[in-house]
Amino acid sequence: MSKLKNKVAVITGGNAGIGFATAKEFIAQGAKVVITGRNQSLIDDAVSQLGSDTTGILSNASSVKDTENLVSKVRELFGRVDVLFVNAGVFYPTPIGQITEEGFDEQMGINFKGAIFTIEKFLPLLSEGASIINLSSVNAYTGMPNTAVYAASKAALNSYTRTASTELAPRKIRINAVNPGPIATGIFGKSGLPDDMIQGFASALQNRIPLKRFGQPEDVAKLVAFLASDEASFITGSEYNIDGGIMVNPLLG
Repeated sequence: MSKLKNKVAVITGGNAGIGFATAKEFIAQGAKVVITGRNQSLIDDAVSQLGSDTTGILSNASSVKDTENLVSKVRELFGRVDVLFVNAGVFYPTPIGQITEEGFDEQMGINFKGAIFTIEKFLPLLSEGASIINLSSVNAYTGMPNTAVYAASKAALNSYTRTASTELAPRKIRINAVNPGPIATGIFGKSGLPDDMIQGFASALQNRIPLKRFGQPEDVAKLVAFLASDEASFITGSEYNIDGGIMVNPLLG
C-alpha cells in the first residue's frame, strides 16, 4: 500500500500506544514520519523499531516553546508537513471535589492548549490540502465518573475542530477528530491507579462494549491513516467514534 507515498507526517506523542501504531501504519503506506515524546530513551526505542523513515524529536506538547523548536527542526528536515496527527494526551482520573489546579493544568495544558498550539505553530508549514487529525475521546460525551477534566479537554478539542474546519477550508486543509472508546494502551497504567483497580475497571468496562473487547491501537491507526489519505479528501470537520459500539448502547452489559 502506498496511499501516503511521499507525504511528510508529524505525530505528537508517537513513541507509544496509538501514536506508535499510527506511525507504523503511516510508514507502511509510504510516509516519512516525525514522532515526538517527552522521554528521549522511549523516543529512541520507538525510532529503532520503526526504522529509517522515522525521525524522533524530544518535545513536550504542553510547552509552546518546545513546539516552536519542533516546527523549526521539521522545517529544516523536510520543508513541509502533509499530515499532522495531534495525538499527545494524558489522563488522570479524579473525582469532583478532589480536582487540583496542578492536575487541571497538566491535562488541559497537553490535551487542549497543547493541541491548539501544535496546530497554530505548524500552520505555516502545512501544505495546501494537508490533513490534521486530532485524537479526542468518547469521554467527551459519556459523563463517566472521575473524568470531568479529561472529558472537558476532549469536548473542547472537538468544538475547536469543528470551528477550525471552516477557517482552514480556503487552504483546502482538512481537520477531523477521532474519538476512541476503550483501547488497549498504557494510558491507564500512567494514571496512578493501583493495578488491581485498573484490572477491575477494565473487566467491568469490557462487559459494556457490544463487541466484547477493547480496541487495539492498530484499529485506530487504520482510521487515522484513512483520514490522512487523499481518499478522505471530502471529509472535514467530522468526528469518528471508534469504540466497539459502546456509544450506541452504553447501558448494554
